[in-house]
Amino acid sequence: MASALDTAALVVLLRRGRRSPQAYAELVEEAGSAVSVLERDELQRSLFDLDPDLDATVSEIEAWEARGIQLVGVLDPRYPRNLLAVHDRPPLLFVAGSLAPEDARSIAVIGSRRASAEGIAAAKEIAEHLVEHGYSVISGLAAGIDTSAHRAALARGGRTVAVIGTGLLHSYPPQNAELQKLIATEGAVASQFWPQAPPSRRSFPMRNAVMSGISLGTVIVEASLTSGSRIQARLALAQGRPVFLLEALLEQEWAQELATRAGTHVVKAPREITATVERLTAAEPLSA
Repeated sequence: MASALDTAALVVLLRRGRRSPQAYAELVEEAGSAVSVLERDELQRSLFDLDPDLDATVSEIEAWEARGIQLVGVLDPRYPRNLLAVHDRPPLLFVAGSLAPEDARSIAVIGSRRASAEGIAAAKEIAEHLVEHGYSVISGLAAGIDTSAHRAALARGGRTVAVIGTGLLHSYPPQNAELQKLIATEGAVASQFWPQAPPSRRSFPMRNAVMSGISLGTVIVEASLTSGSRIQARLALAQGRPVFLLEALLEQEWAQELATRAGTHVVKAPREITATVERLTAAEPLSA
């Protein structure tokens, strides 16, 4: 686990924003210390002379931790292994609950907020199958498909991780506040955003990149032309992760086009998802 001072240095770097979050992730991994990167940013002058607020940042982190929020940086052994392998990984995650090593064996199940009864049933069936075959179920805690996937995983006694597009002190949508608490008790809720950050148009695509990166593959159960699921599909393919489309989606033109791309698999049954993931992960390592 990273030291309190090193975590505080990472928070300070990100708040200053002199570089992109991805650039800081690379620099911190390279240096092996966020403190070293902060000192380098300040031309090797005294860290405490230049940053009198570092102690205050340590206190702020302690206050977050008192509220059940853990900070997990790229140097922390708790940082998701799959996410470390992608180029657009965030340097810092805020986590309620506990990430577990077995979450490396995970698949994202996502789809429309305004899901049909058939979509809800399909998400439930897929999540149950994944749990029965030893996978953690990743989703975004949205209404509709996401909610069905999370609830099905919990009902089967499996692991589920919610990757959200707000800070951990918010629940979006509000009606999923209790589900968010339950997932934090039984699994984990993760966010790359400051705990007090509200939802925004920009935050959800950023969340999608983390959700696809944390998983071995992404399953799109049901989605429309304007769905955020399409964004995650594009991001997953760019990260070298497979995308699975339920066959019923091929009625839509966007899904027909996506199905032609390398890395996309059209499936009829949950067993095809796990069989393909097993074959792909046995054949080659995760892409960076």
